[in-house]
Formats: sequence, C-alpha cells, structure tokens
Amino acid sequence: MEGAFNSSMPLPFSYTFTFTPGTSSADVTDSVTVTSPWMDTRIWSKLPLTLIDRVIAFLPPPAFFRARCVCKRWYGLLFSNSFLELYIQISPRHHWFLFFKHKSLKSYIYRNNSSTSDSCGKATATDICEGYLFDPYDIAWYRISFALVPSGFSPAAVSGGLICWISDEAGAKSIILCNPLIGYLSQLPPTLRPRLFPSIGIRVGPSSIDVAVAGDDLISPYAVKNLSTENFHIDAGGFYSLWGTTSSLPRLCSLESGQMVCVDDIFYCMNYNPFSVLAYEIAANSWCKIQAPMRRFLRSPRLVESRGKLLLVAAVEKSKLNVPKSLRLWCLQPCGTTWIEVERMPQQLYLQFAEVEVGHGFNCVGHGEFIAIIIRGSIKVLLFDILRKIWQWIPPCSCIDGFGGDDDELHGFAYEPTVTTPVTGLLDQLTIPFQSFTG
Repeated sequence: MEGAFNSSMPLPFSYTFTFTPGTSSADVTDSVTVTSPWMDTRIWSKLPLTLIDRVIAFLPPPAFFRARCVCKRWYGLLFSNSFLELYIQISPRHHWFLFFKHKSLKSYIYRNNSSTSDSCGKATATDICEGYLFDPYDIAWYRISFALVPSGFSPAAVSGGLICWISDEAGAKSIILCNPLIGYLSQLPPTLRPRLFPSIGIRVGPSSIDVAVAGDDLISPYAVKNLSTENFHIDAGGFYSLWGTTSSLPRLCSLESGQMVCVDDIFYCMNYNPFSVLAYEIAANSWCKIQAPMRRFLRSPRLVESRGKLLLVAAVEKSKLNVPKSLRLWCLQPCGTTWIEVERMPQQLYLQFAEVEVGHGFNCVGHGEFIAIIIRGSIKVLLFDILRKIWQWIPPCSCIDGFGGDDDELHGFAYEPTVTTPVTGLLDQLTIPFQSFTG
C-alpha cells in the first residue's frame, strides 16, 4: 500500500469546483476574511488528534482525498493502521454507482481509443480505461482512471470496494481484483476451464472472498455451451479453494453473459427462453431455478440487489389484453420461490420512458435504496429512490461523450468506494506472481 501513491500518479478523482449561482468571487473573498469565534484557530488547534481522525473518517471519498493535501500527517492517514481500523468501524457506507462505456454486450470494450502501447509495452494515455462515479445523494459525477489495469481486461463485477476485471481473450480466464482509490491490484490464478464470455459473481466479506465463473464453456474453438461453474474461495480461517470447487449448471439453461447479483450468500442471474431466475448457493455449491413472475409478458428483465433483497425489474407488455404497458418491480420473498410486486412506474412517466427507450431495452443496477435504469444505446439513466418513491432523470456526466453507434451503451455497477479493503491481505498470502499482460 505504501507504493499506491507517488508524485507521478494523478489523484484518483478529478474535481470540478463551482460557485453557487449569484455568488461573485469578491463575495467569496470577503466571506473568507470574516472572523468568527467558532473558527478561532486557537480552539481548533487544540482538538485531540483522535477526534480529528474521527471527523476525517466520516468524510466522503472525494473530500477525504482533498483533505490529504492539507498536511503530511493527513496525507499519511491512508497508511496508518490505527486510522484504517477506525475507518472500518465508523465510516458511513456510500451507495454509489460506477459506470463504464462499451461497444456491445459481448465485446466489453472500455478503452477510449484503440489499444496502443509504447516501445516498452506499457499502456499509453489513449489506452487507459476510465470510469465514471455517480453519487446519488449529491447528484454529482466524478471521473476515475484505471491506469494500473493492463489492457485486455474488462470490468465484470464489483463487491466490497473491489472491482473484478476479467481477461477478454477466449480460454482460461485471468481475473484481477482492483481498488482504484488506493491503487491496489491483485491477480487470481487462472480458471481451469476455457470460456468465452462467462457470467461473473463476486462476494467480498470482512474475512472472505468468493468468485464464481459460470457458463460459456468452450467445447470447441468455434462453439460454447453453458455447462459448468467454477468457484474461487479464500477466508481468514485458512481455507481456500483455487477454482477447485465446480458444479454443473441446470440443463438447457440460457443465461446471458454478464454479472451476477449476490444476496445472502446466493448468486442470482437471469435465464432466458423462457424467463426464469437461476440461483447458485455458494455454501451448498448447487444451482436451482426460480420461476419469474409474468414470465410470458416480460421485456428486458433485470435482477438487482437493494437493501439486502433481490428485486426483478422488467417492462410488462400484455398487448392482447386490456392492461396498460408498464415497468414494474417485484421482490423475492424469504421462501425463495414467491415474488410480490412492490412498485410500478407512474404511467405518465412510463410513456416518456418508452419514448426515449424506443424498444432498445435497458439495463439495471441497484445499490442501497437506489435503482439506476440505463437505456441501451444512450447515456440516459433514470434513478429510482425506493424509500422516497421518487423517479428522476440523472443529469448527464460532462465527461461522457455521446455514443456513435447503436451498440454503444453504459454498463453500471453498484460501487461502494472505500480507502481500505483488509480482506485483500488474504490474497497477498497466496504469493501468486503477477503476470505481465500487454494486450
């Protein structure tokens, strides 16, 4: 971690400072010179360091990294074990979203331009992947760079502040876990079976890491079939399984390549033709199938996790019946087989949504009390606050350019930014040499 930051590495966040409308620079200057007994330096300079550390631990990540520029001690908090332990205990959770751009569902192209490298084999500026963080509480965007991630990898899943990157090449899959805020990277051993574009699930707990890779088994150089699942596990108790735990997928399943959703130690993913939900229980190493609600009338069904529950988001189109088209949310009940409708998009909003979507479909990602609905082929995102029952269009990020083709779209993840992930120390004990990838 000591080498995570250096003078040649840019800060992980790029900030934009704006004045409140109606406030001039002169007003700001005058306000700074106003003296107040509450801002008396003789008072603030006598605060105990432990109290200051507690205040800093409550800062959101962008403010925390700005605060590190204040003095040498605050800069070194990122490397202080006592502060990091305090941070884990009291720092509030941030239910943010992380977005990437890519060309199509199975190409997973996240590079700004074509992949290039210099004479030393290092990624150049045009080859660096960028992500876009969205804070749903302050409705703010931040741009984040993944300069340390080698080319030829694409983000596949997120959990516990770690981003799981998987190799694009067909064959045994190489996986990298990354915490971009502190520049941490760790490579897992390659999977045992060759695959094309499998579904990826990751669960990062306080003392364990589980990664599941399912489907798209390469049965020949020109054919794939959904046959098996491989599971990577490591925990603080000393037990680990380096893809040694495998299980067979249900017969005739047709899961879409992509990320899984983890709820209560179970990975969920959508099954198609007809629509159903596949559930993989990590402890039992077994799959089961759950029938989807109104499965014959669903369009673009997506699974999301929200506040510890599994939700199904889908458009309902019963054209032959006198039922208006709508977008609905169902919640899976504790029994694991029954769905209950919990929300329906207002009809007037759905008409506006359908006009923007134009039948292209949509993707969804849930985090905390928020669900982001991403319209394919555009940069438009609709945010739903489950607690307040508020629907709103997210203001576009100025850093995201418009898309040039029908296959372009945003790919979203539920991301919780954190400045420490102590469970990664378990991976360091594996002493797996990091391979060099040149793309």
